[in-house]
Amino acid sequence: MGRAAQEPERRALLVRRAELTGSTELTGSAGGGAAGPGRRVLAGALPPTWVADVRILGGRIVEVSAEPLRPRAGEDILDADGGALLPGLHDHHVHLLSLAASASSVRVGPPEVVDAAGLRAALRAAPGTGPARWVRAVGYHPSVAGDLDRRTLDALLPDRPVRVQHRGGALWVFNSPALRLAGIDGCDLPGVERDPTGAPTGRLWRMDGWLRRHAALPPVAVDLAAVGRAAAAAGITGFTDATPGRTAEHRRTLAAAAATGELPQRLTLMRPEPQPTADADAPAGRRAGEGTVGVAGVAGGVGGGGGVRVVGGPVKVILDDDTLPDLDTLAARFAAAHRAGHPVAVHCVTRVQTVLTLAALDLAGPRRGDRLEHGAVIPGELYGQVRRAGLVVVTQPNFVAERGDRYLVDVTDEDPAALYPAASLVRAGIGLAAGTDAPFGHPDPWRAVAAAVTRRTAAGIVLGADERLDAPAALALFLGDPADPARPRRVRPGARADLCLLHRPLRAALRAALRDPSAAQVRQTIVDGVPVYG
Repeated sequence: MGRAAQEPERRALLVRRAELTGSTELTGSAGGGAAGPGRRVLAGALPPTWVADVRILGGRIVEVSAEPLRPRAGEDILDADGGALLPGLHDHHVHLLSLAASASSVRVGPPEVVDAAGLRAALRAAPGTGPARWVRAVGYHPSVAGDLDRRTLDALLPDRPVRVQHRGGALWVFNSPALRLAGIDGCDLPGVERDPTGAPTGRLWRMDGWLRRHAALPPVAVDLAAVGRAAAAAGITGFTDATPGRTAEHRRTLAAAAATGELPQRLTLMRPEPQPTADADAPAGRRAGEGTVGVAGVAGGVGGGGGVRVVGGPVKVILDDDTLPDLDTLAARFAAAHRAGHPVAVHCVTRVQTVLTLAALDLAGPRRGDRLEHGAVIPGELYGQVRRAGLVVVTQPNFVAERGDRYLVDVTDEDPAALYPAASLVRAGIGLAAGTDAPFGHPDPWRAVAAAVTRRTAAGIVLGADERLDAPAALALFLGDPADPARPRRVRPGARADLCLLHRPLRAALRAALRDPSAAQVRQTIVDGVPVYG
């Protein structure tokens, strides 16, 4: 249903007998004072709960009362039956257009494809798009058939153009027909890997922006409405899109999806780096930036009583070990973002990336809202520096469950049990939040919640028992403010009416979610006072 059609439905809503968590806060109006923001702590028991009626008007919570509220004329009634009413879940790190595109791509990695025979069958069965019947495959991991190059793909499917994306998202591999159609032989961009003779190997690093603009590649069908529906069913009321090198066209696409209601969630879109000397032909992630043109210009009409629906977020900074900038250059990039008024969100998945980022932030001076994305490797001796800088780590606990068995085989330079730390960060006083990194991770946040609690791989091995969170703390990873992910949101007067109602009280719902980590716990999802699911 489009946003224009939804507006008349944003009526007064009374939620009766809902279980709330946290300290009791009662008031009769939206002007009631809220307790000061607090940082989440690792708790050994469920937070206090109580039952209340909650009144919503104009996209805001206006009353919370332990005593039953009298319904008003024309007010819709929702009986919660004691189910937990939470702030809507927010996925703090996701790639929405890639997630939508993945639905029209063939998956060629575990668990769907596990060996070379399965890869060959999946590629040959793909229907393809465009006159050349291009095959777009995603989710590949070398455990299937080793490190791919053009020759490997030629042997699997020689007569159709094929491109395969590694599950990490940074690498595409083309076969020879695809390289010819895309004109890669004559491309001098640094992302084109070449063999000793100068011939392209078929491996293209961080060239998504260039590929998206290439006329030879057929457009990929994206169904953002399907993404929005699935997310609403999981209780998600907001996304932070962390895509590097996003074009103005893609910003407009996402804003339009929010305006029409295809994506009913609120969107925070990370910004490109603000240096004006970008090489427009450089691959995404290696460009200096696209200026500070953000989403403000396309978000003005995307609002409502609960506030603007699409906003700009921190500046995304991509680091790769093989192309790391020097310390002064990186510090200058951070300082430029800060001068433009924006915090930075730095892609950190290795020890050297984390060390370099902290040193550069020390030179540039940290800014409130700076983030470490992923935080796959954060040595314990750096925790004090991370805390003093006020950094929030936005992690992916789902990767331990989805990739942990491969980490045990592939990761030799770090302790696999120490990857994606969680509980130790919280104990050290470091802000922690989570995203799914979909489509590079599974988009259901309830799976990530269960993974943060169990840290159990698909084979049943526990990776890093000391890094396990209790269930309330794991759920809280998705309940933070988009602008300050480690600051928990609360169901309180004056807050936006972006809510998730569960079928059961919180204790029972979390027990069920650990047995069956899925969106089945969600009864209803409300955004801006409007039910969008249930």
